[in-house]
Amino acid sequence: MSTSPELLNLPDPRRPIDRWLFSYSGDHVNPTNQFIHLLCVPAIVWSVTAALWVIPVPAAFARPGAWMAVGMLLAWAWYWRLSRPLALGMLVAFAGMGALNYWLSGLLGMTGLLWLAVGVFVVAWIGQFIGHKIEGRKPSFFTDMSYLLVGPLWTLDKLYRKLGWAH
Repeated sequence: MSTSPELLNLPDPRRPIDRWLFSYSGDHVNPTNQFIHLLCVPAIVWSVTAALWVIPVPAAFARPGAWMAVGMLLAWAWYWRLSRPLALGMLVAFAGMGALNYWLSGLLGMTGLLWLAVGVFVVAWIGQFIGHKIEGRKPSFFTDMSYLLVGPLWTLDKLYRKLGWAH
């Protein structure tokens, strides 16, 4: 049985990941807003991981970055339930962010890394709100805080689609 081309891009309502991404996409139609999000969402995710990296950990308990690992593990578990291919992509992204945080903490020190993370976080959120002003729609997370976790998957979904990878 053949499917018409228009139906090929519709989400599968049986898959929660498709419902989340379809809904998120509805608030991000404007190409300028999409571009801003493709830059700012990864920056925000990195800044959060960096802020978690600098939370002190007793040396007897764990190494620096332990709180970042806990945060990423919790987010990743949710991603794994939604889509294994996207979760694997997020695992690669998280590993890269962890390596970057390790390197930057050695270069800048923990205080320097924290200030860099705060600066990136503020600038990226200003960008997000400018994008939504251009879009004329409020950010998705005003409807449901879960969209703060969907945003990174949406950016990764864009990459997967460009590469022709299914999820």
